[in-house]
Amino acid sequence: MKTKQIILILAAVLILISAFQSIFILDETQQAIVTQFGRPVGGPRTEPGINFKTPFIHKVQYFDKRYLKWDGDPNQVPTLDKRFMFVDTYARWQISDPLQFFIRLRDERSGQSRLDDILDGETRNAIASHELIDLVRSTNREPEVYDEYLEDIETLDEISVGREKIEALILERANERTSDLGIRVLDFRFKRMNYVEEVRIRVFDRMISERNRIADQFRSEGEGEARRIEGEKERDLAQIQSEAFREAEGIRGRADAEATSIYANAYNRNNASRDLYSFLRSMETLEKSFDGKTSLILSTDSELFNYLKRMDN
Repeated sequence: MKTKQIILILAAVLILISAFQSIFILDETQQAIVTQFGRPVGGPRTEPGINFKTPFIHKVQYFDKRYLKWDGDPNQVPTLDKRFMFVDTYARWQISDPLQFFIRLRDERSGQSRLDDILDGETRNAIASHELIDLVRSTNREPEVYDEYLEDIETLDEISVGREKIEALILERANERTSDLGIRVLDFRFKRMNYVEEVRIRVFDRMISERNRIADQFRSEGEGEARRIEGEKERDLAQIQSEAFREAEGIRGRADAEATSIYANAYNRNNASRDLYSFLRSMETLEKSFDGKTSLILSTDSELFNYLKRMDN
């Protein structure tokens, strides 16, 4: 009796194990291939849900159904115009045919390695076939100039292809090479581009030279403006001084005329006034003719001596 129970229990366990072995479940992120002794059996399983297989004989190889990332290693690549660039790229890819992918590559690690060869190779070929300006720009746009002094300085050369078209070209050629691998490359982009050290130094030197040229232009224009302002200042100053001198001479002339008129009126009144007028004019003449160090010797018969003597009396 006990032996039968043990057999029944073992049979039940075997049936449960077989049932579990014959069922596998796929979620929304998975797709699978059923293999028998390492060879695929049937088509790919891509729909989520419960799936069946032969227990103990069939095995399930799972693959990711989602978009996968590929990140390239930065490489030093020469352009068509012989400029070396460090180029860093990335892409998104998907296992579009899990059966073909399993036959050709077996697993996702092999797929990543194969993409390294394909995408890196196509990237080098594309960069070597185009000039640097096509790799860093996408359109022939007009530069936005915020400073008037740069209007005649900052210009952009025309491009024939552009960065976006080069990326699309690499994507197209990569998909041509992965079509028999069960892989579809969804997107490809340049993540970063940078000059190598030698080229970077030359570019910086050229930028410094350009800024120095603009600074020299500023200095030259500033010096010209300073000379213009200085000339206008000298002209205005001379004009002001001329007008002031003319006005001062006019005032002085009117004052002299008025003084002469006053003197004449005073002279014509009486002898005393005439003598006073003569004395004052004589004193003014002497004051203007001699300084404090001048000695004057007069003879007793000179008119000036007699005049002074008479004025003293």
